[in-house]
This record gives sequence, C-alpha cells and structure tokens, in this order.
Amino acid sequence: MINCLFRISINKIGLQKKLYNLFDSKHSSISFADRKKAFNCTHKIMYLKIQKSLFRTLFAVFFVTATAVAQDAVPAADAAPVAATAAAPAATEGDAVLGEKLYKNNCAQCHALDNAVVVGPGLKGIQERRDYPWLRKWINNPNAVIASGDDYAVKLYEKYNKAQMTAFPSFGDAEIKGILAYIDAANVPVVAAVPVAGVAVASGETGGGQFFNVVLIALLGIMALVLVALLAIIQLLTKLAGAETPETTGMSISERFKENLRGLVVNKTIRSAVIWMFILLATKASLDGLYGIGVHQGYAPEQPIAFSHKLHVGEYEINCAYCHTGVYKGKQAGIPSANICMNCHNMIKRESPEIQKIYTALENDQPIEWIRVHNLPDLAYFNHAQHTNVGGLDCTNCHGEIPTMEVVQQAKSLTMGWCIDCHRQTNVNGKDNAYYDQLMEAHYKTSEGPMKVEDIGGLECARCHY
Repeated sequence: MINCLFRISINKIGLQKKLYNLFDSKHSSISFADRKKAFNCTHKIMYLKIQKSLFRTLFAVFFVTATAVAQDAVPAADAAPVAATAAAPAATEGDAVLGEKLYKNNCAQCHALDNAVVVGPGLKGIQERRDYPWLRKWINNPNAVIASGDDYAVKLYEKYNKAQMTAFPSFGDAEIKGILAYIDAANVPVVAAVPVAGVAVASGETGGGQFFNVVLIALLGIMALVLVALLAIIQLLTKLAGAETPETTGMSISERFKENLRGLVVNKTIRSAVIWMFILLATKASLDGLYGIGVHQGYAPEQPIAFSHKLHVGEYEINCAYCHTGVYKGKQAGIPSANICMNCHNMIKRESPEIQKIYTALENDQPIEWIRVHNLPDLAYFNHAQHTNVGGLDCTNCHGEIPTMEVVQQAKSLTMGWCIDCHRQTNVNGKDNAYYDQLMEAHYKTSEGPMKVEDIGGLECARCHY
C-alpha cells in the first residue's frame, strides 16, 4: 500500500512533466485538437494506473479482513499484580490453606472473619474469648455444650435468637486448628504492596478482534491518502486542461472545487472503490453476524428474585458449593432450592420483599423459577466436577468475576473455539493424582514442557461430542 502511494506520486511527477511539455508553447506546431487528443489519452492512461493501485489497496484490505475474522479473540495473559504482604505470620498452629477451604464451605454462611454479625457473631479474636478445648467442644457439638449449662454458651444462644449452630462432629484437631489459623491470618494487618519498577498491570482484554480493528483503521487511512493523491492529480489535469479552455478561465476556488468534486462522482474508479469498500464492510458485518449466532455473551436476564452475588459471594465470601451443591462433585452445578436460602433467611431480613418471595414459594410448595444464564447446547458434553475438582479451575475461569456482579451475566463466549483455546493453554493438574502418573511419565520422555490438556486428548471430537 505504501508502494501504491509511492507509485502514484512518481506517476504524478512524470505525468506533470509530460503534460507541461505537451502544452508548452514550443509545441505550437501541434494543433489544439491533436494536443487535446494526446491529453485525453494521457488522462486515461493515468486513471488506469491509479485504478490499478486502488484495486491493489482494496485487495490488501479484503485479504486482511478475511484472515483476521475469527470466532473468538484470544485473550492476552492477565498481568499479575504484586500481592500484598502480611505484617506477621499467624500465631495459631494449623494449616491455614485447609482452614480457608473449610471455612468457606462450612462457616462463611453464618460467620464473618471480622467483628460483623451475619447470623452468628464475628470470629475475629475468637481465641481470646474462648480457649481451644472449649472451642473444639462447641464446634463438635454445640447443643451438648448448651445443655451442660455452660454460662457463656447459654448467653450466646439466647443473644442470637436461639439459632441452632450446625454441629461438625467429624472435625478433628487438624480441621479446627486450620480454621482458627485461617481466621488469625485473615485478621493480620496487611502492608500495602510497593509497586515494582518496570512492572505494569495490563487492564482490559486484547486479542485478534482489537488488532484487526487497528489494522482496518490504518488501511482506511491509507485509502484516504490514495484518494487525496488522486484528487491532486485530477486538480493538476484540470489546471493544465484549463490552460487552453477559455470557459474555465476566471473560475473561483469554490467553483473549481465543485467541478473537481463532480468529476470524482462521475469517475468510474472512485465509484468502483466506494462500491468495493461497501461490499467489504457488508461482508465483514455479515460474517460477524453469522459467527454470533448462538453466542450469548453479555446475556444478563432479570431473575425472579433480586439475588446479589456481589453481596453473598463478594462481601460475605460464601462458597459457590454452598448454594450450587454439585459444582465440585457432579456434572451440573445445580440450582439452589428455597430451603438453602432459608438456612440463613429464616433469621435475616425476613421483612424484605425479595425474601418474602422465598416464603411464598415455600408456602405454595413451588420452586423458584430461576432463569438459566449459562446454557451449552445439547450436542456438547460438559462436566463441572472434571474442571473444578480434577482440573482445579476456579469458577471465574468460565463465569467471569462473579464476586463483583450484582446481576449475573455470561462473561465468556463459551464457544467451541474458546474451549479449545483453553485446552491448548491449560496445564494438566496431575499433583497427587495417581491417574496421571503414567501419562506424565510418558509425556516427559518426549517433551520438556508441561503437559497440556490437548496432550491427553483435549482436542479430540469425541471428548465433548458423543
């Protein structure tokens, strides 16, 4: 395309010399009619050259468009921000990592990590209020502690409206100490992270779609430069032709501009360029529309009850598995029943109009008609447990930033191309999984890089379609 502009500029200079020689007074022996014929001939030849250059540019634009149109843009790797560091390690002996998992799955629905009251009291400083032997008895069997007449347990029970705390008789020292260690770690003051020089956090998503838009804008700019060059040539031809046509003598600049513009409108090359550009843009719009069939990215329906994931997951940190019970152990995550809602809302915000809808559903023995947001076609097999439990993927990988969503929407395209791209980039989680031992051993005999999902059949058609 730059070559196209260069050729037009060279042709313009050469044409200018030829035309000046043609109309120079030294050629007075040549009749005006002959000079006019020579001028028209040169004029046509120049237009053919310009038309050829324009079609080359149009072909380049169309080629880039055809090759850049893709079903999905491959997201760039997210830049990891520098994590904040704790001021001091937790004092409690226990596995805080195990404790975090247990807390989110069993405790976060009723207790906050700080002093806030959810259903029961906040857990900050719990070991300062009660010693470990008492805490273990309470966690294993709170009803037995209350029945024993323990003064602190009885006051606690009455203070919180005699709400029954769930007993966890299967929790041993490792589990309870892990939960306490996690509570201590969560309440340690955090020192703000110091920005590292030269490290920038990328914001937004980049991909093939954005790159294509930049290339298309650049090509359109080059097309505009080609048209400007063509206008200059037309102006030159008109000026030289006007030297021998008295009817154009004395025309104002605006009149000459209108005349040049009229010439552009009737010019076949310009009309062809406009038509081809229209065809190009219409083709791109059609392809985008065809690729968008069945893709519901951004779909965010209004639910029958205004449930806020931002509040429950983001602020209260309720684990996904508490409501979606099958997310770690079943093919489907599952839709929560009204009974799960009532575990908390039999005591919390009972007067809320939205909570009253739950009571109405229970009284009428009717399920809450939640509207499904993420819906794969029947021809595709997907197993939640395989991805979340075995693969170790987080819910946000497919569902987006659920903890920040007031209304849940489909954040990803969930197309076949998107899934395949994930299988090409994701490492197999073979840690502590004997099923993958032989596969890992065979893989590292022939490859030094980590084993991807595609290396174990993640791209085979029958993996998802059977």
